[in-house]
Amino acid sequence: MIRLFLLLSLPLYILDQLTKSWIVQHFRLYETEQEVIPGVFWLHHASNTGVAFGMFNGTQYANYAFAAVSLAALVFIYVMHGKGLFPGKLSRTAVALLVSGIFGNLTDRLFRNHDGGKLFDGTFFDGYVVDFLRFDFGFWPFHPWPSFNVADSCVVCAAVLLALASFFETPGQPVKKA
Repeated sequence: MIRLFLLLSLPLYILDQLTKSWIVQHFRLYETEQEVIPGVFWLHHASNTGVAFGMFNGTQYANYAFAAVSLAALVFIYVMHGKGLFPGKLSRTAVALLVSGIFGNLTDRLFRNHDGGKLFDGTFFDGYVVDFLRFDFGFWPFHPWPSFNVADSCVVCAAVLLALASFFETPGQPVKKA
């Protein structure tokens, strides 16, 4: 599992943080936008202190609540791994993706400056998750699809893989400590 974290989780976490920092540097929050595929895909800079689809965005204690949820999810993953609930390649890959996504957005909440979005340049817990990928396929529910980032993509892919794993993998024995 450590190897999977080093080869998948860590590179995706780094990619997430690098892309967010690039967006913050080149796009003004809610002002600058670049059309990549005409009428379908744009790059822009949006802030999100809430969760998926911008729910609870801007609420007073959102960063505290969702940071706590993130940490609880990491503890849950660790405990479930110890109980052997991620026995195969699908579920272990899903966990690696989930961990990178959780850490990517948690880093933003904890360390990104709310005024400007720079990393490690603000007050602890005063940050926001940088979203920058915007799609509009012209039909519901993809008209437009809410902005997202690399970490969000990792979490969604992890959910799909976990769902598939639930059909194809049988939970194993608890992991023994060496």
